[in-house]
Amino acid sequence: MANVAFLGLGVMGYPMAGHLKNKGHHHVTVYNRTVAKALKWVSQHGGKSAPSPREAAQNQDIVFCCVGNDDDLRSVTLGPDGAFAGMKPGAIFVDHTTASADVARELYAKAKDLGIHFIDAPVSGGQAGAENGVLTVMCGGDADVYAKAEAAIMSFARASRLMGPSGSGQLTKMVNQICIAGLVQGLSEGLHFAQKAGLDASAVIEVISKGAAQSWQMENRYKTMIDGKFDFGFAVDWMRKDLAICLNEARRNGANLPVTALVDQFYSEVQKMGGQRWDTSSLIARLEK
Repeated sequence: MANVAFLGLGVMGYPMAGHLKNKGHHHVTVYNRTVAKALKWVSQHGGKSAPSPREAAQNQDIVFCCVGNDDDLRSVTLGPDGAFAGMKPGAIFVDHTTASADVARELYAKAKDLGIHFIDAPVSGGQAGAENGVLTVMCGGDADVYAKAEAAIMSFARASRLMGPSGSGQLTKMVNQICIAGLVQGLSEGLHFAQKAGLDASAVIEVISKGAAQSWQMENRYKTMIDGKFDFGFAVDWMRKDLAICLNEARRNGANLPVTALVDQFYSEVQKMGGQRWDTSSLIARLEK
């Protein structure tokens, strides 16, 4: 049992903070930019809310965070009202935002100068994984610091691993998103082809999902894709943000990502169709327009 804070109560952070309180039995203080969301969380789970990241972070052993992007992350960590200004010496900041490796390294260095610690710890598993407490967490930072935070992380995870030094968690999440982009496009094309060929697409998936084509996306999204329903997960706007991070990093390290770049363009077409908030399986919609 530890004293912890959670910053950012979006579709991921809200249930993750709940698992820290109810499964991990930690003392939890929450902060959210929209105060009503924090008050709702407290009424549902107990604990406390704070009016600023700094006040939420005061006297905590671990401060967790899950916000939108690099700029959001800087806004809740840095400055006079940021969490870093309130953290006690030796406290640990665990960031679950999908962000750049550069901002992870930047905040790791700033934290070290202040006598505190920073772990980049993006997650995979989506909203359902957060709600069910079965996220996969990929972490970057110092081994001894990670070891102190791991038990608390496992309150909402089924797997967590230290991947290497600061930034390694974010780099691993980039690999995750690169793989997903290609998988979803392949599944979209397969379903589209099956329908054009006059096949029963559901029957096709029931057969091929028992073989080498099987994937999480296939098992969990094919029915809603066939029905043209795209309100079941990670939004296209957020996926494009993540793919931009991947492509920027690839330009820096020399990786060749032709499929990822192409799928990013396809998602831009989905956005132009009005699908900014559709889930990532909506790639099939652009094939059928």
